[in-house]
Amino acid sequence: MGKEVMNETSVETASDQDLNEQPLEEKESLPPESKQVPVFGYDLIREYLMSEILGQDAPQLLYWGGKQLARKFPLNTVEDICGFFHSAGWGALSQKKLSKDESIFELSGDSVARRLSINDKCHFQLEAGFLAQQFELQKRVSSEAIEEIKKRNRKVTFIVKWDPKDSVF
Repeated sequence: MGKEVMNETSVETASDQDLNEQPLEEKESLPPESKQVPVFGYDLIREYLMSEILGQDAPQLLYWGGKQLARKFPLNTVEDICGFFHSAGWGALSQKKLSKDESIFELSGDSVARRLSINDKCHFQLEAGFLAQQFELQKRVSSEAIEEIKKRNRKVTFIVKWDPKDSVF
């Protein structure tokens, strides 16, 4: 039972397939790092679909979206922010400079190089908004971030600025 013969070819039924799979509890207990989205799927959504849906307002809406994500995932340190970028597949983020009202970051890695190579109008406003909001939450002052794409070096520089006099909390 459980196997059906159709034109002399064996076909598994749904109940046979279920027996061959791990129990649901075991599947859900896998660490998040082992559940990965294929790069092609991520690129389809990020570089093609989002631009089509959002149109010419995509950069502004994704900046706002990055700020929203930061509110949902508040982080306590620059190291945590860099770790989040890595976990999200956004690339390798490193802080290059810190002053009393500005921080400069560099984003690099295969994901950045790939995005820059497949989309001439690629932007990193989601990441910029995320950085701006993280600094706003950490420093409790108004913060903004801008991106500077370095296509030749296949890197992105983010300049995060804040106003120590403009408290938001």
